[in-house]
Amino acid sequence: MADRLAQIAGHLQSGKLLQNQVAIITGSAQGIGAECARLFAEEGAKVIISDIDASKSQATADAINKAGGKALAVPGDLLKQEYIEELVKKAADFGNGKIHIIVNNAGYTWDGVIHKMTDKQWDNILDLHGKAPFRLIRAAAPYFRVTDGERRNIINISSTSGMHGNAGQANYSMAKAGVSGLSKTIAKEWGPKFGVRANTIAFGHILTRLTQAKEKGAFVVGPDGEKIALGIPTAPASAAAEAQANADIALRRPGTATEAASAVLAVASPLFDYVTGQTIMVTGGRNM
Repeated sequence: MADRLAQIAGHLQSGKLLQNQVAIITGSAQGIGAECARLFAEEGAKVIISDIDASKSQATADAINKAGGKALAVPGDLLKQEYIEELVKKAADFGNGKIHIIVNNAGYTWDGVIHKMTDKQWDNILDLHGKAPFRLIRAAAPYFRVTDGERRNIINISSTSGMHGNAGQANYSMAKAGVSGLSKTIAKEWGPKFGVRANTIAFGHILTRLTQAKEKGAFVVGPDGEKIALGIPTAPASAAAEAQANADIALRRPGTATEAASAVLAVASPLFDYVTGQTIMVTGGRNM
């Protein structure tokens, strides 16, 4: 215990909360994931940018490296097992044989009401938000099930949809509820002997592609090349409408990507060393 406290004190004295940590962050070419990568790098971590968009992945890594951080872009499709194996190998090589943190952040929504939702919509979203995080954690197990005295933790990103449900998002709600159970199971399996922490962060209304006006035309390309529209239809058209839309948020505004990423950094840091198996709500007071 004394050694562990001394290690934490060293991190805090250096001013780098994640000094010498190696972190895989999925979906980190843009949005919350990119902000996580930037903040982690500023706090001393080596970050691996995992995203399906190769050009944006490299641009994010280049920006971090230019700012004095350490980042490696490893783009690919998380729905493919061979990519996950490549991602873990390259991350371990980048980290000189070690991986300390996984942030399972990648994903998007493919909405539809229950009676109109297709099997493809259902399977795609559950695979992306459920199976892919599980496969990545399983592939990285040899780097987490170790007793070398170093901190390791896994953060799975969820949503208020997973905690409370959301009309039009049966697939997304089920997948996001599932990762909370996954985190708790990891905490119980890998905590006692290996000291691995595993937590879930459930975001509320954060300003990203998934919550902007659908009319802006953002989209992702689905498993068979189809364009999947992102965003919320008929977004508020006036200040009054926007205020009404945020009326159920105690802080009366949506959160920013930086605020969301800051919460991830906090959970990944030694400041949360005695927190595991929890679902932490980052919602500005929504759904209290």
